[in-house]
Amino acid sequence: MIDRKTELLAPAGDMERLEMALHYGADAVYLAGKRFGMRASAGNFSMEELAVACAKAHEKGAAVHLTCNTLPREDELKALPDFLRQAQSAGVDAFIIADLGVMKMAERYAPNVQRHVSTQLGVINSATANVLYDMGASRVVLARETPMRDIYEIRANTPKELEIEAFVHGAMCVSFSGRCLLSNYLTGRDANRGACAQPCRWKYHLVEEKRPGEYFDITEDKGTYIMNSRDMCMIDHIPELIDAGVTSFKIEGRMKSAYYAAAVTNAYRHAIDCAKAEKPLPQIWRDEVDKLSHRPYCTGFYYGDPGQHYSETSYYSDAEVCAVVEDCDADGNAVLTQRNRFCLGDTVELMTNDHEPVPFTVEYMENGEGEAIEATPHAMMTIKMKLPFSCSRLSVLRHIKQR
Repeated sequence: MIDRKTELLAPAGDMERLEMALHYGADAVYLAGKRFGMRASAGNFSMEELAVACAKAHEKGAAVHLTCNTLPREDELKALPDFLRQAQSAGVDAFIIADLGVMKMAERYAPNVQRHVSTQLGVINSATANVLYDMGASRVVLARETPMRDIYEIRANTPKELEIEAFVHGAMCVSFSGRCLLSNYLTGRDANRGACAQPCRWKYHLVEEKRPGEYFDITEDKGTYIMNSRDMCMIDHIPELIDAGVTSFKIEGRMKSAYYAAAVTNAYRHAIDCAKAEKPLPQIWRDEVDKLSHRPYCTGFYYGDPGQHYSETSYYSDAEVCAVVEDCDADGNAVLTQRNRFCLGDTVELMTNDHEPVPFTVEYMENGEGEAIEATPHAMMTIKMKLPFSCSRLSVLRHIKQR
């Protein structure tokens, strides 16, 4: 295996998700400010919060990549210089950019921040990658549609200083690299400005003009979700991606939960570490991706057509978070914050950043006042209980669902 630096890049939709991603092993996080990012509905970060986020990440030895990947309109350009300057002052390590004009402005107004080219630009060959490198890009984020065999060629035909980033996990778009007009056309919400309504996930029927109210199925493989993409999961193929020349492994999901940020980062941290050590990935870590909220998995376009999932658009998960550890002493006596109801006698699982998940039965609990309780019915209530072993803050207690 070729020895290259590898980076695990995790999503951080808000401060809680950022802390989870860092705690569970991210080498870098990507996030957005209040403007110019492609996830308008995520929590996102003010400039003051961005400075705090950068400080937290840098303390852990991790980098912060700021998305600046919308296509700004003419009347928005005047706000960009201050935005870029302030982001540089906050400590941002890289911008993720989709617009060539923004690339040039970032070079001028924030010269100390690296410029990464967003997947929104659709980099799928070495010719484009080389042009972008000549323009000052230090990294290209490949289009999700790039097959594995082409990554080898892109790596071979670009300067070794140009880093290659690729998505390894998360939701996929039915349109090429997210260049979709469906949401704008059907709802007035612009997908290219971070406000996608995801009409590709809707259930469609056919209505004939003279028969209003009569709905006819549009079916493909017994389903009417005709544009519903599967989710990508490449956890079994990290060694191939390293061999192909990928240096940054990107997880989609800034809109997803803090638990998702923790568990998916934890799983891919072990997958990358095993790949670098040339060891097989233990099944226990492969199973972790099934304990996340997800649609049916595929390997994207890396090995061919990923296929669609027509029958439904629901998410699945083999686990549900119960509580998050706030404090724990050396004997495993812990204070937790509730996330979902659980009861005495339940079998739960403790997920930490330094140990395999451990199941155990809940035998005794107290509320914040020290009173014995049989269940945790109140959102965000304080819980005191003994865990199987001492663990750090941000460890997670979860239910494993029975199929």
